[in-house]
Amino acid sequence: MFKKIRNYLITGLIVLLPLLATSYIILKIVSLVDGIFSPIIRLIIGREIYGLGFIITFVIVLGVGIVATNVLGKKIISIGERLLTRIPIVRKIYLTIQQILDALLLKKKTDFRKVVLVEYPKEGIYQLGFLTYEGKGEVQNKLNKSVVNVFMPTTPNPTSGMLILVPTEDIIYLDMTIEEGLKWVISGGTIVPEKEEH
Repeated sequence: MFKKIRNYLITGLIVLLPLLATSYIILKIVSLVDGIFSPIIRLIIGREIYGLGFIITFVIVLGVGIVATNVLGKKIISIGERLLTRIPIVRKIYLTIQQILDALLLKKKTDFRKVVLVEYPKEGIYQLGFLTYEGKGEVQNKLNKSVVNVFMPTTPNPTSGMLILVPTEDIIYLDMTIEEGLKWVISGGTIVPEKEEH
């Protein structure tokens, strides 16, 4: 009897906890964003209206998105970015956030062709990498074996890393997409792409 009750409690927690955690996070985000405009709304209307700040923020973000897609908006953003990247500390923060968002949202098309695994830095230890180029050119001509260029990204910023040349036969090709690979790197391995087993 006690075992059944315990199993029901565990099952109930498994079902409810993700739902409660998701609801809590969403409410916190709404409250945080709402709090930005709450003083202004209180000053104009005379009282707080829960959710109105969130709606205003949504409209502003949407408006900036619309402006940023036209020629004049792009020029204004470009000038703003140039000014920001001239401020030493701000430059580092801004560029890091921009690179992470670019990788997550795939705003910029990458030159990555495939997600691969490579035994690196030593045998028995594997690292995720991105195939960038099949071996061609001077380096390939100087070697007596076929190699491919693999970019080994760092976590959590996949835009930095190093290039290694790996013999073709030592490459393990993965089925995950470039986006899934980038998310895996950025999350430090906490977001693992799920694949159906056949």
